[in-house]
Amino acid sequence: MWSLPEVRWAVLALALFAVGGVSHLAGAPSWLWWALYLACYAAGGWEPGLAGLKALRERTLDVDLLMVAAAIGAAAIGQVFDGALLIVIFATSGALEAVATKRTEDSVRGLLDLAPATATRLTDDGGEETVPTERLALGEVILIRPGERVGADGRVLEGGGEVDQATITGEPLPVAKQVGDEVFAGTLNGSGALRVRVERDPSDSVIARIVAMVEEASRTKAPTQLFIEKVEQRYSIGMVAATLALFTVPLVFGADLQSTLLRAMTFMIVASPCAVVLATMPPLLSAIANAGRHGVLIKSAVVMERLGQIDAVALDKTGTLTEGAPRITDIRPLSGAALDADALLALAAAAEHPSEHPLGRAVVAAARERGLQVPGVEDFASTPGLGVTATVGGVKVAVGSPERLLRGLSGQRAADAATAAAGLEGQGRTAVLVTLDGVPAGALGIADRLRPDAAATVASLTALTGAAPVLVTGDNPRSAARLAGEVGIIDVRAGLLPADKVAAVRQMENAGHKVLVVGDGVNDAPALAAAHSGIAMGRAGSDLALETADAVVVRDELAAIPAVVALSRRAKRLVVQNLVIAAVFITGLVVWDLVGELPLPLGVAGHEGSTVIVGLNGLRLLREAAWRRATAQGSR
Repeated sequence: MWSLPEVRWAVLALALFAVGGVSHLAGAPSWLWWALYLACYAAGGWEPGLAGLKALRERTLDVDLLMVAAAIGAAAIGQVFDGALLIVIFATSGALEAVATKRTEDSVRGLLDLAPATATRLTDDGGEETVPTERLALGEVILIRPGERVGADGRVLEGGGEVDQATITGEPLPVAKQVGDEVFAGTLNGSGALRVRVERDPSDSVIARIVAMVEEASRTKAPTQLFIEKVEQRYSIGMVAATLALFTVPLVFGADLQSTLLRAMTFMIVASPCAVVLATMPPLLSAIANAGRHGVLIKSAVVMERLGQIDAVALDKTGTLTEGAPRITDIRPLSGAALDADALLALAAAAEHPSEHPLGRAVVAAARERGLQVPGVEDFASTPGLGVTATVGGVKVAVGSPERLLRGLSGQRAADAATAAAGLEGQGRTAVLVTLDGVPAGALGIADRLRPDAAATVASLTALTGAAPVLVTGDNPRSAARLAGEVGIIDVRAGLLPADKVAAVRQMENAGHKVLVVGDGVNDAPALAAAHSGIAMGRAGSDLALETADAVVVRDELAAIPAVVALSRRAKRLVVQNLVIAAVFITGLVVWDLVGELPLPLGVAGHEGSTVIVGLNGLRLLREAAWRRATAQGSR
């Protein structure tokens, strides 16, 4: 952060302003606090002033230049504090924007670290050589050992194993890979060696395309201006023209220089957009602070404004609507096995205990949650993609794929086991069969657990936007449909790669919607960047998703999402209220100065009074009651 010049200058300007304010209030010599305020002008105003002058060369009047001019005008007639305050506001805003931009760029570059720098390439004579992944060519064969990351997109030629590809598809469980299956660069191989033929150039891999999509979306995403900035050009030009006319025209007709300058400077003070600026920022910044206290990090005032504009929502599944970790949901002993649910789970946990597979960890965790005694094992063996076997108390226990364990078996017990497994899979579970000495004993159902507030959040977002959210996930259609039915989502788009998620968001936006995307993984980052607004789940979210998103739910409370949307809409209403108040004051004071004799002290008092009023009105959103009201509105 400190490497950014915008941050260093903003901090310096803020420090000088603070010291100047303390000196002013403490009754220090005027030359001291004047010098501090003017130093604040220089530190915080030189960069926007220079940018504004460059914009003038392109025939554009930038609002930052207008702020610097108003600040200088204020200092010219003794109101140096007002000008310094304007400078600090704009310098701080520019620094925050620079920090957000840099962190996103750093995170995008860090994503490339997911793909290994080197790969093991097999030579024609059967040997091995280590080469940089960028030198891999189409058709070459690489070896991926257990625990290594895949070096390039390709297809399995030999071997089998389970690959964790959550970074690409978002699937919560490792996917079994066999000969003919596709694998992606950057995914993590489990237990089992794979020989893979390279089918894409490393520069065109899925992980590389994710980086490119995030960068492109961040560049092409039209920057939304705050409400007041939409009229900044007309207001800026009008104010400058009126000030110059008020100064030059009377001089042409022989008016006194000092009185004419005083009138023009008074006009610049009362017409300056201090109240207009504060009309916009305090409500939005107060909403940001309130949301932050309740576990939602909003990255800028622009983001807070955009969140209130959304009218469609796209939700990721794994890690967003669900907790992102597999858990035991069903324990079904077979009739005739002489085992109850606890005994079946204890034997399965014993066999899985030495395993590092996520499904095995889920089985062991379920046994511990029930307080079961897990016996020791002998002769443990694991077959990638199929399951584990172990001897428990003299009994050979196998836990694994129903298809594999039922192969070659017949009889009523095998038929019952097949029926139990099919029933679990029909409910969107992953079915695991347990056999004792080759005889089916029962089946376990494993699934990613739904967040407790998922259904209520979907209902709240539906009420806020007028349409049910869309589910966009890389998981399989059956699992996605089951979960969607539980939370009340009708539109389900499953089996999506990152590019497909972006396409889904673009399709919704082309239909005229302003889309909010909620996700957590690397595979969600391009959609988060491409959407009108993006929110990442913070606890389990990837670094790229957290940096790409406009907001982060730090505590992983889904219910905070509709609440912050409702809070954003309330902030927008307060902005409109403040703009009306500011317009009334500015118009009244300007008319008085133009058609009458507005005393400078009264003009300053009126100007400062309007600023205080709109500032206090905006600060109402800091109250706890404002969050409770937003939560209630979001839950309707």
